[in-house]
Amino acid sequence: MDKNEISSTVIDAAITVHTALGPGLLESAYEACLAHELRKRGLNVASQLGLPLIYDGMRIESGYRIDLLVEDAVIVELKTVDRLLPVHGAQVLTYLKLSGKPLGLLINFNAMRIKDGLKRFINGFLDAR
Repeated sequence: MDKNEISSTVIDAAITVHTALGPGLLESAYEACLAHELRKRGLNVASQLGLPLIYDGMRIESGYRIDLLVEDAVIVELKTVDRLLPVHGAQVLTYLKLSGKPLGLLINFNAMRIKDGLKRFINGFLDAR
């Protein structure tokens, strides 16, 4: 499965979770349910994965944590906020840069419709699709 297929599957699973639960829950609840839904679909999912910073050849545990890493390729950052802010996108871009992963999704489960709370990032920039 390539990164675009993984991304599509994550989005479909997020829609399934959001349809069942609606907005208003804690981020951790959506994270657990989305991870479960993705695993049901046969995908490998790591939750709350530590992301070290490498500086001057030194590994620094700086407290960064990826919400979900799907198939070791797609970073999924979840939010439950009134609206997404530029800082949320910057967070995903930072995770992509530090991890070297090719694709990231930012999903706000507090949106009335998931598509209104969804942004897709390619390592280095926001994907215009």
